[in-house]
Amino acid sequence: MPDLIALILDNPLTLIAARVLLTLLFWMAGLFGVFNFSLVLKEMKDAGLRFPKTCAVAMIICQLLGSALIITNIHGLGWLGAGALGVFTLLSIPLGHPFWKFEEPRKTQEFQIALEHVTVVGGLLMAAILSF
Repeated sequence: MPDLIALILDNPLTLIAARVLLTLLFWMAGLFGVFNFSLVLKEMKDAGLRFPKTCAVAMIICQLLGSALIITNIHGLGWLGAGALGVFTLLSIPLGHPFWKFEEPRKTQEFQIALEHVTVVGGLLMAAILSF
């Protein structure tokens, strides 16, 4: 490995930047939800979830708290944030992107979103491993 690359990868700030970038999707969505709660509530209702207000609040808390735990790894709890966001991300596939229920071309579009979600879970798994 070239020295410059090793220097960058060994820098503690690089790990923090990676954690911020990995969680960008989640903390931005959480902040959006805080300031646009009625839109998030509508999404929960449109998804047919029981107790949509509770689900919306829980989602926002999960996104913000999970992100914060990964970024800070406070008390070594980055793994918990990664796990919470991983479970949330996997659950969002059948609840928000059930590709098997649609006809083409939407079926393929929703399937691609589902694959992206699974890929993000892989990144979260790596974050959990690195939090030890």
